[in-house]
Amino acid sequence: MQFTDAVTVAGTRRREDGYLVADARIARTGIQTYLGSEVGKPDMSTVRVYRPGSEVFAEDTLKSAAHRPVTNDHPPQMVTSENWKKFAVGQTSDEITGEGIFIRVPLMVSDEATIKDIEAGKQELSAGYTCDLDFTAGVTPTGDAYDAIQKNIRINHVAVVQHGRAGSKVRIGDAAAWGISPFTPDHKPTEEKIMTLKTVTVDGIPVEVTDQGAVVIGTLQTRLADANTKLADAEKAHQAALAAKDASHAKEMAAKDAEIDALKAKVVSDADLDKRVQARADLVSVAKSIAKDVKTEGLTDAAIRKAVVAAKFGDAAVADKADAYIDARFDILVEDAKKTVDPFARAVADGLHQNDGGDYRAQAEKAKQERNRSLADAWKGTDAA
Repeated sequence: MQFTDAVTVAGTRRREDGYLVADARIARTGIQTYLGSEVGKPDMSTVRVYRPGSEVFAEDTLKSAAHRPVTNDHPPQMVTSENWKKFAVGQTSDEITGEGIFIRVPLMVSDEATIKDIEAGKQELSAGYTCDLDFTAGVTPTGDAYDAIQKNIRINHVAVVQHGRAGSKVRIGDAAAWGISPFTPDHKPTEEKIMTLKTVTVDGIPVEVTDQGAVVIGTLQTRLADANTKLADAEKAHQAALAAKDASHAKEMAAKDAEIDALKAKVVSDADLDKRVQARADLVSVAKSIAKDVKTEGLTDAAIRKAVVAAKFGDAAVADKADAYIDARFDILVEDAKKTVDPFARAVADGLHQNDGGDYRAQAEKAKQERNRSLADAWKGTDAA
C-alpha cells in the first residue's frame, strides 16, 4: 500500500549555485486515524494505524530514505529510473538520522521553478512511500489501542506540496496508483484533492483527523451521549418504581396490621366468655320466671326482652317502640318479680314446727293455698297482683 506524509520544509537556504537545501522530517512513529474506505476496510468506520518505532527506524527503512528524488507535487506514479528525469526536481542525501519520533534527512532542490514555488509559500513536504498494512489489532506500549500496523516502510520520493498535512500529518494514497489524496471518492489517480485536518478530543485525548473523520467521531460521541442520557433516565425511572413499590408495600402492611388489631379486639377471653354465658343464662332464667312460655331459643338478648314485655302486656305495648323503652319495661318486670314471694317456699325455708298456740296443719294448708293463688296470678303482672 502506498502512503504520503507531509511536513513543513525547515532550515531552507540558497547555495551560491542557486540550489536550495533544507532539512526534512519525512516519517514519524505513532498512531494516525483513517476512514476504513481509505485502507480497504469499508466495513469499518475508522481505522487506527500504528507506525511503531521498530518499523520507522528499521535499517532498511532508514536506507530507503537516502538518495530519493524530490518532486514538485506527487507524481501520478512511483518514481523510477524510467521517469526520473520527468518528475525529479532534486534529491535527498544519505545523512539519515532519527530525531525523536521522526526520520530526519537533508535534501536539495535544484529546479529553479520549484525553488521559486517554495519561496512563494509552497513550503510543505510530503513523503511518498510504500508499506505493508497488517490488520492485527493491539495496544501500544503507552496504552493506546490500534487496528493495524505499518510494516516494511520504503521511501520512494519526497514531494514539495502546497497543502500537505503539516508536521506529523499523514495521508494515504490508493494502492493501484500513486499520489492520490485519501478522500477521492471516484479514485481518479490523476486528480489531487486537497484535504485539511481537524483536531477532535476523544476521551480527553486530542486526535487530528480529516473532516470526514471528525464527522464520524462527532456522530459517535453524540450517540454515546444520548445513550448515557437514556441510561440515566432509565435508572431514575427504576429507582422511582422501587420507591413506589416500597411505599405501596408499606401501605399494605399497615392495612394488614390494622386488620389484625381489629380481629384481636374481637377475640373474647375465657373470663369474658364465662361472663357472657352466665349473663345469658340469667336473662333466660329471669325471662322464664316472668313469662314461662316465652321462646328464647335463637333470639338475641334484646329480642328476649321484647318477647317478655309483649307476653306480659301484648304486642301493642312493643310496636314501634325504641329498644330503650322496651328495656325499661323489662327492667320493671324484673324488679316486680323480685318482690313476689312464695309463701310456701318461705315456710319451707323457715322450717316446719309445732305451734303450741294452734293447729299447725291448718297453717300449712293455708300457706299452700296462698302459694297456688300466687302462682295462678303471676302472669297477670303488677296490676293483677
